[in-house]
Amino acid sequence: MKILFVLLGPTGVGKTALSIAISRHIGSPVISADSRQIYKELPVGTAAPSKEQLALVKHYFVATHTLSDYYSASIFEEEATSLINKLHESQPFLLLCGGSMMYIDAVCKGIDEMPTVTQDIRDALWEQYDKEGLAPILEELKKTDPTHYNNVDRMNHRRVIHAVEICRMTGKPYSSFRTNTVKERPYIIHKIGLMRERQELFNRINKRVDMMFDEGLAEEAQRAYPMRNLNSLNTVGYKELFLYFDGTYTFDETVEKIKRNTRIYARKQITWLKRDVEIKWFHPDNEEDIISHIDNICNTIS
Repeated sequence: MKILFVLLGPTGVGKTALSIAISRHIGSPVISADSRQIYKELPVGTAAPSKEQLALVKHYFVATHTLSDYYSASIFEEEATSLINKLHESQPFLLLCGGSMMYIDAVCKGIDEMPTVTQDIRDALWEQYDKEGLAPILEELKKTDPTHYNNVDRMNHRRVIHAVEICRMTGKPYSSFRTNTVKERPYIIHKIGLMRERQELFNRINKRVDMMFDEGLAEEAQRAYPMRNLNSLNTVGYKELFLYFDGTYTFDETVEKIKRNTRIYARKQITWLKRDVEIKWFHPDNEEDIISHIDNICNTIS
């Protein structure tokens, strides 16, 4: 029987270093499930593995795309599951690692197949959003799909816009395409969660943001600034720096906003992760216990 170990945890918890230790122990590459580390232009702001770390272990889905490439969780599901099946032909134990919630669910549960939205519909909605804001689009969603309107995060404009794209494209409610059916996979999935005390995690996040600026985050964002409207750049760190370049914030305000918004994102990740009863939790410093847990599973299957 084949096994896929899934290493999860909020941003800044310490997944990268541990993923390398685990992958070397079980003889697996690291299959990244990070929706922003796939972009080669964003190594600093996404805390992508360093050159030294990449040299230690083969990584997949790291620095494989450019910012202008269209990519999604559904594409990741197709590519990652295909890769996992191929690698499992010669390697019984594999490691998937990341904190992007939809990407992890894409592999572990699968994503409902959605109709392909034409570019003209997508462009029209984003142009409307730029000119009028989210309010009229939310109102349209309320009329065309009240079920999803009552469930969607109405502050997340990307999800709201995507739902209305589907409604306009098909003339049917977005919710009618969501079956929430868990797809069967030809391998056993074991989830390993990493967690720290909240203040410990937040202190690490604050320090990591400072390190990112030392490593050139502002310069990295400046290079990406001309492409600021791309969906790939709608993420913490870059959004705040773009507003700094616009003169909206001072530099010190920008740094603090990035720290605060990263902490908020970490809290959302924790809330999502805590709902998953399949996760076995560890402190990241307990590497010996984690390796022992993995060995016990491998020995049982073997």
